[in-house]
Amino acid sequence: MPELPEVEVVRRGLDAHVTGRRITAVEVLHPRATRRHEPGPVDFADRLAGRSVVAASRRGKYLWLELEGAEAVIAHLGMSGQMLVQPEGAADEKHLRVRLRFDDGGPELRFVDQRTFGGLALADLVQVDGTALPAPVAHIARDPMDPAFDADAAVTALRRKRTGVKRALLDQTLVSGVGNIYADESLWRTRLHWARPTEKLTRAQAGELLVAATDVMTEALAAGGTSFDALYVNVNGQSGYFDRALAVYGQEGKACRRCGSVIRRDPFMNRSSFSCPKCQPMPRNPHI
Repeated sequence: MPELPEVEVVRRGLDAHVTGRRITAVEVLHPRATRRHEPGPVDFADRLAGRSVVAASRRGKYLWLELEGAEAVIAHLGMSGQMLVQPEGAADEKHLRVRLRFDDGGPELRFVDQRTFGGLALADLVQVDGTALPAPVAHIARDPMDPAFDADAAVTALRRKRTGVKRALLDQTLVSGVGNIYADESLWRTRLHWARPTEKLTRAQAGELLVAATDVMTEALAAGGTSFDALYVNVNGQSGYFDRALAVYGQEGKACRRCGSVIRRDPFMNRSSFSCPKCQPMPRNPHI
């Protein structure tokens, strides 16, 4: 699933092409695309017509379009969701699910989703610590790239969790935005094994890990994100290329670029963790 850099790339594209425009019509072409909007697709389309987009916003991996009237359209990208800006009259994509048209006659906004795991939903905006967030996102913590991110508080929360450090890093209520890819990369940079107990981390180690997460996601953002296939693209349909810079994630059997040891893959929460056996030794009492 897209992580912070990929979602931020899409957010920037939406901000450039959609913010400030008024929606005139919405077509829901597949009911699963609005299944999270409980009143249904007709209500979703009717309530968006005539509304202006105030901002394209994000917290961690969560993306939404803020509308006038204290509501927002949350975009769940899932495994294959794409928010594409296309000229009016351009041929429909094979997996087009929702189309938004605007009163200026300019490019349409299209939600395309091959696997239909994603979708769009309308939600109320609520105030959380002075920030307007969609109600379903209100419990999500700030991410390390947020100007208001409190690193000291995040370090305390990580060390207090009493679990494996990677599980804690993926907990979006502690620190948001980090997923499987950037967790593995951050742990490699700080020489920490993914099963290292959080209570065994020093404050310095936890702080270094959050700095590493910020650095790797900043680098990924500059590269347009990480694309392993054609399913993750920006609003113009272009893929990111940070996969070329990955040190451990997806590198099983290859040499560690730091020490030359063979990168290993371990089962982890129905997914995988990639690490270097020499640079990131298994702790004596791991949380697995």
